[in-house]
Amino acid sequence: MLDTKQFIEGLIKNGYTHLCVVPCSFAKNLINEAINNENIEYIPSASEAVAASIAAGLKMAGKSPIVIVQSSGVTNMGSNITSLLKPYGVTFPIITSWRTYKDGDSEIQHQHLATELPKLIEAYGYENTILDTNDINKAVEQINLCDTTETICILQKDTFSKVSLDDKHLLDLSSLTPRSKFLLALNEQYKNTDTLFIGTTGNTSREMYSFMKDTNNFYMAGNMGGALSLGLGASLAGKKVIVLGGDAEFVMHMGGLTTAGRYNNIDLTYILFDNEQNKSTGGQNTYQNHIDYINIAKASNLNTINQTITSTDNFIHTLKEVDNKSINFIYVKCGLDDETPRPPLDIVKVKVFN
Repeated sequence: MLDTKQFIEGLIKNGYTHLCVVPCSFAKNLINEAINNENIEYIPSASEAVAASIAAGLKMAGKSPIVIVQSSGVTNMGSNITSLLKPYGVTFPIITSWRTYKDGDSEIQHQHLATELPKLIEAYGYENTILDTNDINKAVEQINLCDTTETICILQKDTFSKVSLDDKHLLDLSSLTPRSKFLLALNEQYKNTDTLFIGTTGNTSREMYSFMKDTNNFYMAGNMGGALSLGLGASLAGKKVIVLGGDAEFVMHMGGLTTAGRYNNIDLTYILFDNEQNKSTGGQNTYQNHIDYINIAKASNLNTINQTITSTDNFIHTLKEVDNKSINFIYVKCGLDDETPRPPLDIVKVKVFN
């Protein structure tokens, strides 16, 4: 195991200036140390494609960036790698976690790349190297190799020592109603109905499994940023759909909003639960307080509820008032719950659309 603080200090000594990141639980200690350290700039990115493009701009302008993503996110970078980085000869270190998979103990979006990640990297025309877990100097040398060659660095689980976020980077959401209370309200209102609930990847789906036992749920354990589009497809097929999303999910593929806004006369509601953080990957702040979620949805032609929902009473009232012949958007500011279990694999794979 590498000492995380020493590794970050080694990167800084070698001139690296920015970390462009989409969080991953395998890399959370590395990410936390980067956030804590004022000598390297942490750039939270809406998607892996965004992270790669920012890093390319930084490198071309004379800075020394590093991109950190998880293995499923390497697919999001495919177009950047093949149509930007390779044609223009732009190289910088890309560190990707290598998510493992074990039936019953992993989310299914990691199953394919748990074995095929090196082949995917090879298909992009890159080499790969697995980050050394014992020698700081060797590990930094590997990063330097990736900076000058078309090589992607693979990060295994438990590579870095534990690092917690400094107090100044922690969020205090204790005054907000935890998401479970809103999910229980949904369960009560829609139990034993045909309404299809689609939960985005991460803790949203996990908490749905724990608190919405009586509704018709699809737990989307991957495809981050695609929940609204999935719901749009189902609603265009005639289903009554409610999509449960999150703040990080909202920004990953915002084209789904503008696409959904083209359509009327369908029964689709998108509920955004904003807890200001990437809870399932370590609780890092999403740094999205500058975003006006309601007005973005309104500008995309969704029928928006023009208030921030913070109480279950207001939430229940709002649900009863939404237009059943439109695409609705409800913005909920919520707090945190204790960690809940993943839905079992046999439940996740159930197709509930029919």
